[in-house]
Amino acid sequence: MDFHNAMSMVMNDGHRIPVVGFGTYAPDTKYGHSLLNFIEFFIRRGCRHIDGAYFYENEEELGRAIREKIADGTVKREDIFYTGKLWSTFNAPEMVQSALEKSLKTLQFDYIDLYIIHTPLSLKPGDDLLPVDGNGKLIFDNVDLCATWEAMEACKDAGLVKSIGVSNFNRRQLEMILNKPGLKYKPVCNQVECHPYLNQGKLLEFCKSKNIVLVAFSALGSHREEKWVVQSTPVLLEDPVLNKLAKKYNQSPVLVALRYQLQRGVVVLAKSFTRKHIEDNIKVFDFHLTEEDMKAIDSLNQNLRYDLCAHFLDHPEYPFNDDY
Repeated sequence: MDFHNAMSMVMNDGHRIPVVGFGTYAPDTKYGHSLLNFIEFFIRRGCRHIDGAYFYENEEELGRAIREKIADGTVKREDIFYTGKLWSTFNAPEMVQSALEKSLKTLQFDYIDLYIIHTPLSLKPGDDLLPVDGNGKLIFDNVDLCATWEAMEACKDAGLVKSIGVSNFNRRQLEMILNKPGLKYKPVCNQVECHPYLNQGKLLEFCKSKNIVLVAFSALGSHREEKWVVQSTPVLLEDPVLNKLAKKYNQSPVLVALRYQLQRGVVVLAKSFTRKHIEDNIKVFDFHLTEEDMKAIDSLNQNLRYDLCAHFLDHPEYPFNDDY
């Protein structure tokens, strides 16, 4: 099956985004050397959407894996949908294009399909991904995100990127961009943590009303990396409701959680570091949840955010104190 055409949705700029993507954040370095193989396998199975970021420090490997599949004739560059992200140390408008060009050079691409502001939480510019002071506290920067957005628009006009969007923005921050005087391009998407325990119902409704695609990361709960995630939080995939539905449909709880998002009109990123999981994830198109079962999953919502970005709590643009 060619998922690029059959399983994609049109964004507000006319470009299509495949509804299932491969998330490439690998907190545990043991995946680093084999990421190449997973990407190649993912592409060979007919999948086309790869979600990367400067912050993940693996753009070189991703670019190489994709270029190898182009070189051997498996795909053309235009078949691949690659998402890159502007890291928070580059949010200052004068740094946006050079940050994008740096990623393009590392990936060895002429353009990126979708480039998004990784977070509204600007950090001190420089070589450190997470710049800290003498007390180990993050050093924030105060950046006008509307000016950042104008620099993103300029990158689109320059042909460096086809579509532009945001990530980890709340409603207020999205409205700030949407209501900006002289807005040239609306964000095509908002990529946020989203799963049955944090179903983002209000934000999803708002995004749909503005023709902005909601893209779900941590759709299966979380990577549970200690640096970011409180370890006492419940494990989503052990939830009895998801497991009961998995039995009913003869599928895994993973597939039930992913299918739930697709039926809500959410683009979902599935991170898979075994070939079996990649194979399994493709089966998400093989079944359909009833309206009753969708409501049962809706009822699991408890606004549980696994990744609170706790190091950023004092940041003036911290997005998660708002209702949504």
